[in-house]
Amino acid sequence: MQMNQNHQAGRKIQNPAAQVPKTPQMNDRDFTNDMLSTEKYMTRSYAVALHEASHQHLYDDLLTIFNETQHAQRRLFELMFQKGWYSFDAETEQKIQQSYQQHAGYTNQFPYSGNVQ
Repeated sequence: MQMNQNHQAGRKIQNPAAQVPKTPQMNDRDFTNDMLSTEKYMTRSYAVALHEASHQHLYDDLLTIFNETQHAQRRLFELMFQKGWYSFDAETEQKIQQSYQQHAGYTNQFPYSGNVQ
């Protein structure tokens, strides 16, 4: 993993990008990105179906399909990140701590005295 400087958004976390042809036709990056978007959509849809499944065997089948879809989504993400086609903006330690403090305060809103197991 490499960190590159981006003058507008701060530091980027990404690998060097694999080159693809810049033509009107879809290239490997376009196809992979389209598959990743589809897998993300399918994962969200299966999650909704799991919440609403009223029969145990249907739930079990949906859960199997959900897990397979989630694993496919993860493998596509990892491929895109490895090829440098997916990047993240790095955050400072201060921003991470601020977010942690903000969300840590939410535990007192949980039922059962804020104990999460």
